[in-house]
Amino acid sequence: MSASELAYEIEPRDFADRLSQNAAIAILDCRETWEHQAANIAGAELIPMNTIPANLQQIEALAEDKLLVVYCHHGVRSLHTVAWLRQQGIGNAMSLSGGIDRWSMEIDPKVPRY
Repeated sequence: MSASELAYEIEPRDFADRLSQNAAIAILDCRETWEHQAANIAGAELIPMNTIPANLQQIEALAEDKLLVVYCHHGVRSLHTVAWLRQQGIGNAMSLSGGIDRWSMEIDPKVPRY
């Protein structure tokens, strides 16, 4: 599947399956620092949404040769972030559908909900 055919969102189960298979994935948390401290997905790089443009080169490097999965609390901010990143040429970015809240409910109940 080419980047232009890649969906904008990835379902939590699909994301979890890919992680368990050690797929080449970079994880970007676009929430605020206090949210990341309250609950996060292991291995995620924290780059708050309002700092994404200033960190574009870092994100490009993160996403090189990997699927870039972006998440937030409920999936709205991450979907906006993915749309912007794709406009910047990062075609392999996807938003975690339902965010970390859905991840906690469906995949990892040890991740606190807030």
